[in-house]
This record gives sequence, structure tokens and C-alpha cells, in this order.
Amino acid sequence: MSEPRKAAVVLAIFSAPPHGVVFIERAAHLRHHAGQIGLPGGAMDPEDENDPKRTALREMEEEVGVAAERVDLVWEFSQLHPRVSNFIVTPFVAVVEPGPLAIDPSETAGVFSVPLATLLDEVRDDVMDIGAMQIETTMLDYDGRRIWGLTGRVLRMFVDEWNTNGSEMRTQIEQRLVSS
Repeated sequence: MSEPRKAAVVLAIFSAPPHGVVFIERAAHLRHHAGQIGLPGGAMDPEDENDPKRTALREMEEEVGVAAERVDLVWEFSQLHPRVSNFIVTPFVAVVEPGPLAIDPSETAGVFSVPLATLLDEVRDDVMDIGAMQIETTMLDYDGRRIWGLTGRVLRMFVDEWNTNGSEMRTQIEQRLVSS
């Protein structure tokens, strides 16, 4: 097997209530993960100079039109290796200033957000049928969409860290959120 490619994703939380977490629906024509729900992110490019933070910020702008000036990366999780692709993915958590979103239709079919409170309450571990197989995965069902796979794993890491007593990540996020 060839050397894994590096990638980054961002669990982006809007600073304004209801503190929506940004998700994308990948375009149906893409070779990899077509039509799936995920977090903004993607493969590292040479201009990222081997820096996953640069990848995360570039992908936020390319996929959902959020310029780096609006993004405050507050947490970095350990790298993940997806079950079905040869990537090493670095997940980040960011607080994002309110503003417009603009999708790149060549990559993204749509963008939506899930309120932070909903995400924290409804992420669950379950078994899912895929063809003739059953897989254990973390998932979130929201507004007729199922979020699972690598994105589910990132959500589980996020919820577990959020619920850890004295979580530094939660403190960093809460300091940046605007109350209603």
C-alpha cells in the first residue's frame, strides 16, 4: 500500500447562538465519498507546506467560503485513519465568526448546521447496515440526514472531550461563544 495522504477536517462552531456546527454534503459526482455528509476539509496540497492547520483553513474557504480571518482554531485532535481510504486525517475544532457561507458546487452539494446542543445530546454509538454487513459506528441523525463514518468518529472524540471534567477544549470554546 502506498504512503497515506494527509488531510484535515474542521468541526466548525458558529460563535453566535444556536452555535451551529457546520456540515457539508459532498457533491454526487465526486470519486470519493460522493453524496456523504462530512465536515469541511480535504487533502493536503503542496501550498499547505505540510501544515494541517493550513490545510484546514484553506479547505474551510474552498468548501464553504469561510475566510481564515473568521476561523479561530481552538483544538487539534489526534490523527485518524479512515476505514476505507488511504488518508491520515487531522481533525480540528474551530469557533467561526458569523457570516455568509458559499459552497463550491464542484465539490459541495450543500451546507447545513446542527445546533451544538443537539450534537452534544444526540451523537450515539450504534450498528448500521451497509449492504450485507453490519458495522459499529458513531452517528447522528438530523433533519433526515445521517452523519457517520469518519465524521461520526470526530463527533465522538468531540463529545467525549467536551464531557471530560475540566475540559480545556470546552473552556476554549465557551470563552469564544457569544451568549444569546
